[in-house]
Amino acid sequence: MKKADMEAHQAQYKKLINKARTAEREGLYTQTVELELASWDYVDGMMLYERKYNNNDFSSIWGIDLILKYAPLLLDFPSLDKLEGLLKSCRRIEKNTSECLAEKLSEARSFLHTSHRLWNHIENNPETRQDQIRKKLGGQQKQWDSIAEKWEQMGLLQRTPENGSYRLSLSTRLGQLIVGKCSSCGEITEAPKAMLLEKVTCPQCNNTAWFVITSTKIDANIKG
Repeated sequence: MKKADMEAHQAQYKKLINKARTAEREGLYTQTVELELASWDYVDGMMLYERKYNNNDFSSIWGIDLILKYAPLLLDFPSLDKLEGLLKSCRRIEKNTSECLAEKLSEARSFLHTSHRLWNHIENNPETRQDQIRKKLGGQQKQWDSIAEKWEQMGLLQRTPENGSYRLSLSTRLGQLIVGKCSSCGEITEAPKAMLLEKVTCPQCNNTAWFVITSTKIDANIKG
């Protein structure tokens, strides 16, 4: 890759990251993830430029860190699959970072499944008490508390104080109609959120594919 190409990649990466940071500050978490995903097209060139011309080393990559942070909380399976594909197709990314991204990805997948268990439990048991979650689902109460607190901060969960704990209720439900885009052909469709968390058959191209959640309704809900 020529210097001009690397420099262009660096500039485009920074542009997308700045937009993602703005979206995060505004509480638009789905949009934050989408912008981070778009930045991956320029990660390799950006890293080459920074290492060669700015003598910069990387402990991690911001455009990857935010995916690892928010995808599990948004129950976003496809974004973690895309990260796995990125690390396999461009091994230089992990080679040139001090953190083990493959290990962090594995932890994020585990955290996503844990988050999914809690979401399903709250949806199936409205007004769940937070201090009773461990008795129902096992695991560590501190982790359940942490997930609940983060969802509250994101506007996904309501925590109503009650006798030293909280009653939990979802601000958005997996049965809610949302908008998703087929990762195979780009077809836009509306379906229950739960349906779009797994691969489904696209009505346009008939491929079994992930649908990327793009609904502005979700962002408005999250933003509160």
